[in-house]
Amino acid sequence: MTAQEAISEGAFTLAPGLGGIPLEFLGYEPEILASKQTAYLGTALNGMSPIYDVSGPDALAFLRSVCINSFKNFHVGQIRHAVLCNDKGQILTDGVIAHIEDGVYRTYWLAPTLDYRLINSGMDVTGTDQSFNEFFFQIAGPRSLEVLEAAAQEDLHDIAFGRHRMSNIAGIPVRVLRLGMAGTLAYEVHGAMSDTEAVYRAIWEAGQPFGLVKQGQTAYLMQHTEAGFPNINLHYPLPWYEEADMAAYFDTQPMQNFYNKYRHFFGSVGPDAEARFVTPFQVGWGKMVDFSHDFIGKEALQREAEADHWATVTLVWNEEDIADVVASKYRGHEVEPYDRIDDRPYDIYFNLGGQIGFGYHADWVLADGERIGTSTGRINSVYYRRMISIGFIDKRYAAEGTELTVLWGRPGTPQKEIRVTVGRYPYFDLTNNNAVDVSTIPRFALSGLTE
Repeated sequence: MTAQEAISEGAFTLAPGLGGIPLEFLGYEPEILASKQTAYLGTALNGMSPIYDVSGPDALAFLRSVCINSFKNFHVGQIRHAVLCNDKGQILTDGVIAHIEDGVYRTYWLAPTLDYRLINSGMDVTGTDQSFNEFFFQIAGPRSLEVLEAAAQEDLHDIAFGRHRMSNIAGIPVRVLRLGMAGTLAYEVHGAMSDTEAVYRAIWEAGQPFGLVKQGQTAYLMQHTEAGFPNINLHYPLPWYEEADMAAYFDTQPMQNFYNKYRHFFGSVGPDAEARFVTPFQVGWGKMVDFSHDFIGKEALQREAEADHWATVTLVWNEEDIADVVASKYRGHEVEPYDRIDDRPYDIYFNLGGQIGFGYHADWVLADGERIGTSTGRINSVYYRRMISIGFIDKRYAAEGTELTVLWGRPGTPQKEIRVTVGRYPYFDLTNNNAVDVSTIPRFALSGLTE
């Protein structure tokens, strides 16, 4: 397979900054609908996700010292959602940890932050970068289990949510992980990078009778808002460059510092980076914070827990106000239009006017003109035919049905208060599962993956 063929197949991501695989295959709309009606095969994270093993006598003690999780009863074959914070309690990264064998923990998206903490830990622990040794596919949707069972030629019902085990596809050893942001059927398949093509093709062929579609970057990036799962580098930036020592370390990591060294800010929040950084309590992960052990950021998060200020909500945008923003482009030269809202289905910017880097969009949320939080991750929800975003807001205004406004438009440009209503959270409300009772599955950020 040539590099160009790999890109057309969607099997590889070749560059940082969301590059490498197509933005769309069939178009983002049918690709999004496949997640609710059939199944999709995604490779957006293949070659992008930092994969990093932590091992050694102090491996678990080290993870506890840097994560908000306690990792109680973390056995081989389990997966945990993990979060690392700085001294202010702001999220430095989050991802998952798979306990793959005794004393060996394979992490995804926790490096290079985890490596920075490890080399300064003084503990008897070893970190090993596995990023270019393992491929990474995502298969999700109500028929995803059927697809994988056809590819593996075995019953995979025993892989419960938050679990993983080895299997074989096309005679090749692979690790199958079961995850799902909204508690639905969703899997990842990992294996040796040299087997990427063979496993990809086997899954693709096995999935055709079940309506499997390829997922591009656009559809992948739109799913987190519906699922109520704020995501690093999509919904908020990370405070990697606010401390000199940490900044110096990240300057040695050009593949990963792209998102935070070369960041550009859009939306009414403007250039205030501090207003865009978030804590676990802001993004709805307060239940994950285990104060029974010492970890970096504990004191700051204890103060935040006592304040009990934040709520994470879905904001449903008013269609008439959206239409007025669009219509402002057609009112002649005498009227300066609002910032565009109809040129992208979600607030990710692929064209930064020739500048390198990554764009973050955040808008102020207002109650009677007062700032009560921020809105981020705005998408045009194809299935629900709504425009929605995630709000990190004052909990006093978090009741479903509460009417608020989002301030649209960068500082110094025409701005409009768009009416929004607090909706259900997460917005995803389908029992998207043909094989297992989804009501028995804990949500990703709750008890099943957090201890």
